[in-house]
Amino acid sequence: MAKTNFQYEKRQKELEKKRKKEEKLKRKQERGSDTGESTEDGRSGDTQASGTEALPEPVEHDSQTEAP
Repeated sequence: MAKTNFQYEKRQKELEKKRKKEEKLKRKQERGSDTGESTEDGRSGDTQASGTEALPEPVEHDSQTEAP
C-alpha cells in the first residue's frame, strides 16, 4: 500500500486557505467600493496612503525537509 504524501496534502490545504482569504478580501473591497466610502482627499478608503499594493506573504517551508 502506498504511503500518504502528507506534505502534498498540507500544501493543498494552505493553497485552499490562501484562495479563500483572497476571495474574502476581494468581496470586502468590492463591497467597500459599492458603498462609495472615501477619505477626505477623495481616495477610496481601502488603498494605502503610499499608493503601493501590499506585498504577498512569504512562503513558509518546513524545516524538517531541509538537510542539516
